[in-house]
Amino acid sequence: MTPTPTPPTCLLLDLDGTLVDSAPGVLASIHAALCEVGVVAPDPGVLRTFVGPPMYESFRHRLGLDEPTALRALAAYRAHYAAHGALDSALYDGIVEALKTLAAAGLPMGVATSKVEDQARRIVAHYGLDPRFEAVCGIDDRAGRTTKRQVIRECLARLARRGVDVSAPLMVGDRSYDVTSAAAEGIPAVHVLWGYGDRSESADAIASVAEPAELTDLLIAARDHGR
Repeated sequence: MTPTPTPPTCLLLDLDGTLVDSAPGVLASIHAALCEVGVVAPDPGVLRTFVGPPMYESFRHRLGLDEPTALRALAAYRAHYAAHGALDSALYDGIVEALKTLAAAGLPMGVATSKVEDQARRIVAHYGLDPRFEAVCGIDDRAGRTTKRQVIRECLARLARRGVDVSAPLMVGDRSYDVTSAAAEGIPAVHVLWGYGDRSESADAIASVAEPAELTDLLIAARDHGR
């Protein structure tokens, strides 16, 4: 049985694999980028693990590309994704209802994603989710924000500036990278099983959930338990 977490004061949600199934557009853009730099793409199972973590890290460390090639691949990926891939995605079933329920319960929410921020904002707006979020924060090279930890920090800072109580945040994401990045910032995480990670990536999470309705039940129970 999943334990009831400490009641959070705010929620940080990952985007890829948590709110939206973005794999079709992401994978097509990875293929296009690797083709442009003359690198053979790995098999689909390996490639799917690239969805979620920062793409530079996957190019540089998962594929072992040297830094100049990884940077060229990243630029090609971002260009293709902006032109063709960003909206080749779909909301997961139950996400709209889950966000509505959590908002009605008075839980402030922000998006904290390893996707480039302008594309994250574009996707959130495309699906009409922006009214549900107090902040949408992603990677921004110009601001020196290149890791999930930095994104989490910035998202919390933006929430705080909007008057949100950030004393007990909770991260929600589908990859171990979400869980460990939050933990490094002293933040617990719930791992969702409908995204791109597998069950083993729940190891360091305080709970795991199989569908959006289960997430809302867990968080509403936490709120009621804390009263």
